Amino acid sequence: MSFDLPARTTQTIVVNTTQNQVLRQTYMLLAISLIPTILGAVLGVSSGLANMMRFSPMMTMGIFLVGSFWMMHMVQKNSTTSTGITWLMAFTFFMGLMLSRIIDRTLNYANGAELIMLAVGGTAAIFAAMAGLAGFIKRDLSFMGKFLMIATIALLVVGIASVFLNIPGFALILTVICLVLFSAYLMYDLNQIINGGQTNYITATLTVYLNVYNIFSTLLSLLGIGSSRE
Repeated sequence: MSFDLPARTTQTIVVNTTQNQVLRQTYMLLAISLIPTILGAVLGVSSGLANMMRFSPMMTMGIFLVGSFWMMHMVQKNSTTSTGITWLMAFTFFMGLMLSRIIDRTLNYANGAELIMLAVGGTAAIFAAMAGLAGFIKRDLSFMGKFLMIATIALLVVGIASVFLNIPGFALILTVICLVLFSAYLMYDLNQIINGGQTNYITATLTVYLNVYNIFSTLLSLLGIGSSRE
């Protein structure tokens, strides 16, 4: 004697299986993407490229914006094929090169290596907390997307203005806000994967990677600010 599951139950099982698969693939590809990031950062520091970028901030910013947006476009354009993974690895290597500037600056502190390890540990802790929170919250958080985008644009405008205003202590406030914003973004993006709002693991990895990257660089900046005041 056999029992057939209701169609809705069967559909739910299939959807949950797909979501779990996308989440596993995203975590796996995210871990792999950290390898070219580390290689890019090491190359940037050891080759002296990081030091060159520090003395040409405007040119570096231009290269960063053009290179990163173009590569992100190529990742998304090819996200349904294995070529998307190749572009993702190239993008994360490029981001590692760009990250080498702040790493090189941090290494100039007496406790530079310790600060980097603290930033790594802090990033891992935030990731674990946001992943747990994203899984704990069962409801779809799609409504947060618009608010997060508005907050990002506002922060970008304020950040550009702060360069010209040069208000003491304002950089520290902006850095703290950045950390909170990208942590919220991380929870949001992971929640979208868990709830089926994101079904492409290459695109999902790209968004999660950007959050992790920004959290790490922001933490490193915060630790560097604290160290420079000692």
